[in-house]
Amino acid sequence: MARESGSRIPQGSVSPGHYGEHLFRPQDEGEAERIDLGALVYDATTIARLRQLGAGPGWRCLDVGAGTGTVARSLLREARVTEVVAVDRDIRFLTGEPVAGLTAVEANVTSDRIEQGLFDLVHARFVLMHLPSPAAMVERLAGLLKPGGVLVLSDTVDLTGDDAPDSPYTLAMRAMWRGLRASIGTDVSWVPRLPELMLAAGLDSVAAEIHVPPLTPGSPISRFWARTWDRSRAAMVATGLVDDAAIDEAVRRLDSPTYAGLSPGMLTGWGWKPVV
Repeated sequence: MARESGSRIPQGSVSPGHYGEHLFRPQDEGEAERIDLGALVYDATTIARLRQLGAGPGWRCLDVGAGTGTVARSLLREARVTEVVAVDRDIRFLTGEPVAGLTAVEANVTSDRIEQGLFDLVHARFVLMHLPSPAAMVERLAGLLKPGGVLVLSDTVDLTGDDAPDSPYTLAMRAMWRGLRASIGTDVSWVPRLPELMLAAGLDSVAAEIHVPPLTPGSPISRFWARTWDRSRAAMVATGLVDDAAIDEAVRRLDSPTYAGLSPGMLTGWGWKPVV
């Protein structure tokens, strides 16, 4: 894929994080398909919000933790933005389908190698929950905006905690979150505070919304969670909250039309960099 030098983002990978290192590794068979199940669930909501915020012709955009590139490509094809720089620690999924205006950059956003003040839109979905110091990361991503640019961040809101009714499904979810936190540092406990963090980073007109996809048998979100549990099974069992049989029963509940439960939600917050 051709890389556009005008983006002024240095090439070359930097130190890896824990996500994708011990769990959810890009090289594992079926990982792209698991990611794309999530895209089927959330992309329409994400793109609709980005377009409502004005993403369109003339915009230079940064998609952080771009994964398989579905959001980046949709920004180009549907919103008709001018450029999307898609950053990920591993870009194997981004280079297989060249699209005019898409620049794939192999880098870690926690580094200082992405130049500040270049972008009309900086977007990250399900990224900060896997990184340490979310407040510092919000401030860093806000700094990548040009004046008048918008930061849009989405992360998971857990609706399966202790206040949710006990079931094989909720027990599996609790074990997953605890296991991921212990093994790769994933933490969703701070996510309801995202609007506050955006205000503290100096952004204006901050707002937020939550999307909760319905759990129905055979749906992309149900299949996504089943595959995610399969990938994180060892970490889940290590918590002592579930065993293999309990996880298998939770998967069966996802396929049952008699089960009613809530999937974790996606909280999206946005705010604008002031024009000085």
